[in-house]
Amino acid sequence: MRRAIALSALGLLAVSAAAEGATKETVLAWYRVTADTPHAQAYNEVPYVWTGAATIHLAIDTPPAPGHILELEWGSKNDARSAVATINGKEVQVRGGGYDGFKPLRVAIPDGVTGKRYEIRLSAGPGKAGFISAARLVATGTSAEAPKADPKATAHKIALKTDGPVTPPAPVVFPEMRRLWDREPPPPIKPQADAAREAAFRQAERNARQAAESLYRCRRFVDGWLAQADPETGLIPRNLSRNKDIWNAKDSAADNYPFMVLSCAITDRPLFEGRMLEMLRTETRLTSRLGPLPDTYSFTKKGFASAEPNLGSILFGSSEYVKDGLLPLTEWLGPSPWCDRMLSILDAIWKRAPVDTPHGKIVSTSQEVNGEMLQALSRVTWMTGDRKYLDWAIRMGDYYLLGTNHPTRDSKQLRLRDHGCEIVSGLCELYAACHFAAPEKKKAYAEPIHAMCDRILEIARDPRGMMYSSVDPVAGTHSRGICDTWGYNYNGIYTVYLVDKTPAYRDAVRHVLSNLKEHVTAYNWGSADEFADSIEGAINLTNREPVASAADWIDSEIKDMWSKQRADGVVEGWHGDGNSARTAIMYVLWKTQGATIRPWRKDVRFGAVRHGDAVCISLAADEPWTGRLLFDVPRHKVHMKMPLDWPRINQFPEWFTVEEAASYTVEDLAAASKKTVAGKQMREGVTVTLEPGKEVRLVVQQN
Repeated sequence: MRRAIALSALGLLAVSAAAEGATKETVLAWYRVTADTPHAQAYNEVPYVWTGAATIHLAIDTPPAPGHILELEWGSKNDARSAVATINGKEVQVRGGGYDGFKPLRVAIPDGVTGKRYEIRLSAGPGKAGFISAARLVATGTSAEAPKADPKATAHKIALKTDGPVTPPAPVVFPEMRRLWDREPPPPIKPQADAAREAAFRQAERNARQAAESLYRCRRFVDGWLAQADPETGLIPRNLSRNKDIWNAKDSAADNYPFMVLSCAITDRPLFEGRMLEMLRTETRLTSRLGPLPDTYSFTKKGFASAEPNLGSILFGSSEYVKDGLLPLTEWLGPSPWCDRMLSILDAIWKRAPVDTPHGKIVSTSQEVNGEMLQALSRVTWMTGDRKYLDWAIRMGDYYLLGTNHPTRDSKQLRLRDHGCEIVSGLCELYAACHFAAPEKKKAYAEPIHAMCDRILEIARDPRGMMYSSVDPVAGTHSRGICDTWGYNYNGIYTVYLVDKTPAYRDAVRHVLSNLKEHVTAYNWGSADEFADSIEGAINLTNREPVASAADWIDSEIKDMWSKQRADGVVEGWHGDGNSARTAIMYVLWKTQGATIRPWRKDVRFGAVRHGDAVCISLAADEPWTGRLLFDVPRHKVHMKMPLDWPRINQFPEWFTVEEAASYTVEDLAAASKKTVAGKQMREGVTVTLEPGKEVRLVVQQN
């Protein structure tokens, strides 16, 4: 047995999962959380109760005795979690984590505990609240007697009750900014005669404050992580709780760094053009191992973390970096050094593709990797005009749709949550690409693509339309929990609707959006990253199918996502922090209808609302400001050269966009002036001057 380790460095009484030297150890009582347990949620399909949502009360029908230990199946999402255990009136601090999933964590019973039975209360502690999937009372020593009960039973001698919510209000971070974000301005002295247009401007002003908060938080997120960067290389670590010594492609590069870049592209151009670009150059120089393919770099070793390269691991990290990080950056920035890095990695991945199939070599047999490759190739083929990318994607399309690897006909598990859902969107993106570039192949794919979508809609949705985490499509069974990536799967299904106009596919999207506010508001996704993925799905789909109640839900959920951010700007201290910034920028672009300003400043608020054929824009600042208001372009055409703006994982949806060849009327209501501006100038920015405390209202319309 492993020796019990007291977490004395933390000043806690929690100890490790087993005790060395005990001659006998017996589980006297147990309780396993099920889907029916009050306040139960699920992580990786394991039911648990989160102390952040409810206090857990355990009544154990066993008298306290020396040698007893409370053992908890303790949940972690690669982070540290804490709780307070009050055992028969005596308080114990509990803390553990640093892994993904559930592991046993033992809590020593305090000395002097007496009574006829154990009465234990588990409540949220400082920091991230703990969550548990099971509890056991363990006796060590030779006197323990084995319980006379079915060990497969859900509970034996433990009764569990919960009450909640009990979480105290999250501490207010950035209190100095709340005045700017929360204050409702007084009604204008001269409101618009058109009541509907006046209401649009009032909404635009609210949007401006909401956008200002998210942009400020994104900028602080950058500061928080730059403060943790390796002082010698300038690269950010994988996580702050563990793996602080390494930079890696699948996490640091794919999930965190790209959205530091994007945050700076919008809020701090000198930092974007300076340190962010330098980090790319450093990463390319230090981590490229197999040609341009990156491998994990150790700061202390000043070299690669592993002595020898592992091709499978390198291909996986490279695939993640391309699809999750560099591709979204390219869709927003267009041609850039990040785009160049993406193409060099993508070409090198396929140069080394190791898996032989009847259709040609492919990168992997993993649905996650191949789904990522399908998404990247289906877009890059248009951006570059190079047919080889579509040909590579078609190899995988044939492998899944025309062979014996169909996701719903041949697979006994289809994972619809992260690390699996990529294949659904990937195949649907390929289907859309073939619709325009390879119609004969699209015709061959039509039946198997529709079979996949139909089966998912048949067995993978709950009554609200939320997606289960995984399904057995052959047996027609599903997991108990729902997934935060529900919208990622609907992206693919809606893409097929755009191509083939299948009414049921559009109806499914509208159904889930219509249920969000009433039926999903109370759901706690868990980490900020899970909130981010769920919100992203809603934003992307609402862009295509506007549902007013879904918009209200997004406004509520974004607050929950940001409630986890710390005062130093770090969100949760792991690589998923970047995904919060990614979704926040999607949210900002919705609130501004795609407009940005340059230079950005934290007190400048700008928001927009579509009103008929026009856009109503509100701008204000607390200090004098002169700068440019830049309008978005149809990036799917301008940057990616795509024939259709189908919904894509991690894309930044387009709202009001300007065409370079068109002209626009920009009306300043306060100045009572109108001017005609060319589309090219709208993209480069319209000059605006703000005086403290004075709202500027603009109406923009295409001529």
